[in-house]
Amino acid sequence: MAVSSSSPSESEAPGELRFRGIPVSPGIAFGDVHFQTKRFARPRTWPVEDLQVEEEIARLTEVIVSTRKEIEQLKEQLVSQGGDPSEAHVFDAHLLVLEDCTVIQEVTDMVRSDRMNVESVYYKVIRRYLDSLRKVDDPYLRERAVDIEDVAGRVLEHLKDKVDPKPGGVKQQQRAHVLYAHDLTPSDTVHMDRKSVLGFATELGSNTSHTAIMARSLAIPGVVGLNIPRGCLQFGQEVILDGYNGLLIVGPKKDTREEYRTLAIKQNELNLRLETLRDEAAATADGHAITLSANIEFGHEVEQANRDGAAGVGLYRTEFFYFQQNKHPDEDQQAAVYSSIAKSVDPDGVIIRTLDVGADKFYTDGRHAEPNPFLGWRGIRVSLLETEVFKTQLRACLRASAAGKVRIMYPMISGIEELRQANAILKECQGELCAQGIAFDENLEVGCMIELPSAAVMAHLLAKEVDFFSIGTNDLIQYTIAVDRVNERVAHLYQPGHPAILRLLQTIVSAAHNNGIWVGVCGEMAGDTLYTPILVGLGVDELSVGPNQILRLKHALNHLDSHECQSLIAELLAMQTADEIDARCREMALTNYGDFFQ
Repeated sequence: MAVSSSSPSESEAPGELRFRGIPVSPGIAFGDVHFQTKRFARPRTWPVEDLQVEEEIARLTEVIVSTRKEIEQLKEQLVSQGGDPSEAHVFDAHLLVLEDCTVIQEVTDMVRSDRMNVESVYYKVIRRYLDSLRKVDDPYLRERAVDIEDVAGRVLEHLKDKVDPKPGGVKQQQRAHVLYAHDLTPSDTVHMDRKSVLGFATELGSNTSHTAIMARSLAIPGVVGLNIPRGCLQFGQEVILDGYNGLLIVGPKKDTREEYRTLAIKQNELNLRLETLRDEAAATADGHAITLSANIEFGHEVEQANRDGAAGVGLYRTEFFYFQQNKHPDEDQQAAVYSSIAKSVDPDGVIIRTLDVGADKFYTDGRHAEPNPFLGWRGIRVSLLETEVFKTQLRACLRASAAGKVRIMYPMISGIEELRQANAILKECQGELCAQGIAFDENLEVGCMIELPSAAVMAHLLAKEVDFFSIGTNDLIQYTIAVDRVNERVAHLYQPGHPAILRLLQTIVSAAHNNGIWVGVCGEMAGDTLYTPILVGLGVDELSVGPNQILRLKHALNHLDSHECQSLIAELLAMQTADEIDARCREMALTNYGDFFQ
């Protein structure tokens, strides 16, 4: 659970505050903080010269005109989309708020008297009106505060588009910054401007949320689960984001900045040391080879994966390609993207996971949102009902297999019936392509994810009908322990080292090997070097991780002895708590690769 700081300690400069959350993506970011969702946020404040006063007032006049046009367009849009014309009076009220002479005059007078930028003055005036309205007993007047905040937010957004006060005139949205939000969805992250976002911090989230996963894949420092009291963080404040320790430092003092710049240098030096491992094999110290591949969401990640020595792509999350399109991409579009990736990683190949929407990964039109999505319509359940969408993707995957090594993997399999239905549809697609004379790999491997307790228990049967397993530890852990991984209230109960998880992993690996198929791990546990000794000891054949985790994991593997890891499993199975198991794993990790692990 996130814990906010109390008053600054004596060692901190006045104004420096530290807030602790959950570290989800390593790295350090220095910059001003920007807000993602809250439009009516306190803007930056800066003094203006005498000659600039009238320019500031002119900016406000210009923005009021552009905001009026925006509101009028919304009014017209409401009617054009079939809305009740009588409801358009809401926007008439917004226009009255926008052009309130009393507010405009007060802002104008304060800019002239205080010599401050117009957005900071406008915010101050509106904030005072809002605070007064929210204290009155009349519910109607209290509701008007919502309208005022909406309109004022639009004005502030337009003002923020104007020239930055510093020389050079860079627009504020385009400046590099640390992003702060209540929460971020996967689609938010897809559309994030990666050139300007140095790091992000959110109030909600967990280490295994898909936002966290994407942050790691994009190498964006991230901290989630922050609890920051109102008023302690303002737009434009200087912050340091510590993605290693889960800290957001607001108003850092000089010593803190120097400390973190030194830490950033050391981390860069450490990363340079890891660079030497690029061409080394992924194997334990005693020569036990393990396939080390990459998880990707975007095609451009293949370049880094190849550069760092990944053996192909062990998980291609195709739903993010769908998010980018904002609609279902057609067969040709998908085939082109999949073929490109397959060629880039040939002969190692790419495992394409079929569309896994639902839970915290919704269609962009929102039509699949459910009260309890993690137990609802998601993964293969969607594909087996929306068969045309499913067949389009399967046909595209098959066509791509003619360009390079492709494997197909089904998500959220709960039992043998779903697996057989999916394979039947795949066989149907193969028949269609044969009839059309379209080439594909007739020996294409098909696997399924083991991420539900039911699939783990039935693994000995599922293994007879697929070519491989890939363990999705994120969902396997949350479903086994009944922990919603995006609920910050129970995040501390999410325990990869739970004795039940260890036993399920052992069951899955044994079932795979007893039936002559290989088994990999593509969940976040695969990249957590605390648990690498467990996965090696269990005999996992493949580990698939984010591209930026490959070199660290390769280093960990190279410093472990597979026989010692096997002996470790016997020790851990005798333990009764996750704390005991974690402590023993930490001991082994520190002994073998402590300089990197710490």
